[in-house]
Amino acid sequence: MTMMWQQRLCFNIHFSTGGQGGSNTHVLTINIASVIFNCIVIITRMATKDLHKPISILFCNLAFSDLFTSFSGFWISVLFITNPDITIFGSKGILAPYSLYTTSILSTIYNLVSIGIERYLAVSESIRTRFRVTRKHSIAVVLISWILAFSLGCLPLMGWNCLHMGRNLSVLYSPFCVDYLIFITIPNVVAAFIVPLFTYLRIIIILRKRKLRMKACGQATGTYKSAEIQVARTSIFIWVLALVSYAPFFAGVIFDATNHQCPLDLYPSVYIFRNCTAMMITMNCLGNPLIYTLKAKELGAKLKSLRCLSANRVQACAVANI
Repeated sequence: MTMMWQQRLCFNIHFSTGGQGGSNTHVLTINIASVIFNCIVIITRMATKDLHKPISILFCNLAFSDLFTSFSGFWISVLFITNPDITIFGSKGILAPYSLYTTSILSTIYNLVSIGIERYLAVSESIRTRFRVTRKHSIAVVLISWILAFSLGCLPLMGWNCLHMGRNLSVLYSPFCVDYLIFITIPNVVAAFIVPLFTYLRIIIILRKRKLRMKACGQATGTYKSAEIQVARTSIFIWVLALVSYAPFFAGVIFDATNHQCPLDLYPSVYIFRNCTAMMITMNCLGNPLIYTLKAKELGAKLKSLRCLSANRVQACAVANI
């Protein structure tokens, strides 16, 4: 009976791959754009030697995480276009790209949380402890984030999968197990929503209190007002982008955990939804460099300084040859 619906589903997949192939083409395009944007961030940060700042290390690491997410998403999309069955029924060949995808997403979430905490500590350093984030702290956070992301993301490769089990199998992300997806998704998605929301709200509150204090003393508050508006605007963009990007994936995992239908009855709508969730996560990888680093003026200044460095090297080489 199982073989019958698998064969029928295979026929339907090959017959109607066109619609999903189109959505995967869009995912491929967005992945390529995300790779380009994140490579620009990495190159400009490293070439201009901007990594002495703690926040720059976190920004650069965020670009690395998004780069790996885009690359693994590209890999999965190519697998679906060339062999749709592998992402529907699951096989050993899809475990590696899925695990890399999970690891990259977890690293991105940990980076977003770390950036929010670092910004909060930077703004509130005048509070009692006066704790100041240093370059060593940022490097330690980056290492811990990647170790934790690899430890959790590679659990399916180390045996926590449903390759040889007929039960507890994920419909959307076979051969992942449903309990693994719940274990990974719920705490990390909650952290991605709650921690940045708390830290950026606290930053806005601190800036507002300082502005009111300065206003009471009769001092100019224009700088704090503009800073408060900018932080509020950026915080809203960050939180809404995370919500829009990860909420569909979270909903898909909840559906996976509560679904008891045969995959034949769910095709093709549920797999189109899965492709849309992948597209939204890729949009997050594309949006992060635009929000955090690739601001027009700053990017222009960095590229200009990069050209100046190249020109100085050429002149130095010419003088040396003379």
